Amino acid sequence: MQKNTLRLNEGDNVLIAIEQLMPGDEVHGIRVQGLIPPGHKLAACTIPAGNPVFRYGQVIGTASCDIPAGQHVHVHNLHMADLRHDYEFCTRTKDLPIDPDRDTFLGIRRPGSRVATRNYIGILTTVNCSATVARAVADHFRRDINPTALEDFPNVDGVVALTHSTGCGMAAQGEAIDTLRRTLAGYARHANFHSVLLIGLGCETNQISGVLEAGDLREGPQLHTYSIQDAGGTGKAVARGIANVREMLAAANQVERVPVSASNLVIGLQCGGSDGYSGITANPALGAAMDRLVQVGGTALLSETPEIYGAEHLLIQRAASRAVGEKLIARIDWWREYCARNRMEMNNNPSAGNKAGGLTTILEKSLGAVAKAGTTNLNDVIGYAEPVTARGLVFMDSPGFDPVSATGQVASGANLICFTTGRGSAYGCMPTPSLKLSTNTACWERQQEDIDLNCGTIITGQDSVDTVGERIYRLILDTASGTRSKSELYGYGQNEFAPWQLGATV
Repeated sequence: MQKNTLRLNEGDNVLIAIEQLMPGDEVHGIRVQGLIPPGHKLAACTIPAGNPVFRYGQVIGTASCDIPAGQHVHVHNLHMADLRHDYEFCTRTKDLPIDPDRDTFLGIRRPGSRVATRNYIGILTTVNCSATVARAVADHFRRDINPTALEDFPNVDGVVALTHSTGCGMAAQGEAIDTLRRTLAGYARHANFHSVLLIGLGCETNQISGVLEAGDLREGPQLHTYSIQDAGGTGKAVARGIANVREMLAAANQVERVPVSASNLVIGLQCGGSDGYSGITANPALGAAMDRLVQVGGTALLSETPEIYGAEHLLIQRAASRAVGEKLIARIDWWREYCARNRMEMNNNPSAGNKAGGLTTILEKSLGAVAKAGTTNLNDVIGYAEPVTARGLVFMDSPGFDPVSATGQVASGANLICFTTGRGSAYGCMPTPSLKLSTNTACWERQQEDIDLNCGTIITGQDSVDTVGERIYRLILDTASGTRSKSELYGYGQNEFAPWQLGATV
């Protein structure tokens, strides 16, 4: 650090402004040319047109024109580079001692060795057509609408309806309906749901029987199903749902929190509203927290495949086996083809807000995003909403759109989400609590009511990445033990359920 800038790697030819730089300011012997907003880049030397631009010691794009030293480096003079890496498999793996008895949290034990961080009753829908009924049933038990509905059930966190916009007008077989059913089944068996009610319309493509078969689910005291048509209409369907939930409440209330190993945590990693500080503060601090989690036998679940594009080679170097690395490459290749057939490109991400915060290309965004994964081995790569079976660092394929990605993580078994943001985010994903981590202090001061922890003290030198990582890890344990996150206090999480929609709607 010198004055108001950072050089992240000695091989970089850009500097990062940590405060607004004015024309004529001098940093590293370079005179600043024009305004440089906080989090944005300036050239540390003259960069000729066509030459690579380096940040983190990695290529983030190429100069689209000559860039004089001290000039702002951004979308007007930096283009995306089409990188094709020569992948090095398993060259940075490391043996790590695991101590599952080191740390604990107060969790809820479920049958089958599952452990919950929350205790909800869930209402799921096979199709959009049953969404109104599902919400009406859940609303009957909302504490803000009907304060007495759950007064005899203090150990039940709530009754939540998770509805979606598809389930019909789709092929009866294939990738699209398989993905939807896998997502719904993942939620139906999620540890944070004590009991689940699945409601359909009756004539939809995504039949209740198909969801049960896909997820190897069976009806019973903790899983009720019915359709509106069989119930005799909307009013009767709502009444039946309310009666079903009442039957579930007594058993759901018979739980208690007990000390359990932190190895039972599966943490979904998300970043949204990223900025130029994300890869410097919150993401590496979250990575430090995940290193701690992996050391006690827990699982860190990285996702958002388009947001590791250009940085996947760093994960492949840490793959536990060549087969794991090859699985990640296969997903990257699928995304290239998927974007091509939909007439898009990977560099459609970053968003407008990301660019306003200092990010320029998807390569730059991805290099910062993978820092959330820490430094441990990549032990598995799974498809969207597929169950997590490995411990340690696992990658789940998903879009970069946060609600869709986090929905898949929860379906895969994530019982807590950590979400970094530099622009500010308001997000939740019931039944799993979501923690928000700000990348800069200005964001924290502006939006404290939504953000749980500030990582901006790293950029000012008040704290180290490791210190904030420890702080995040302790916050994770407290939240898993029942302390409410900001998003939970505001009731986020029902509207953000967003299964990945693939294929045509007809």
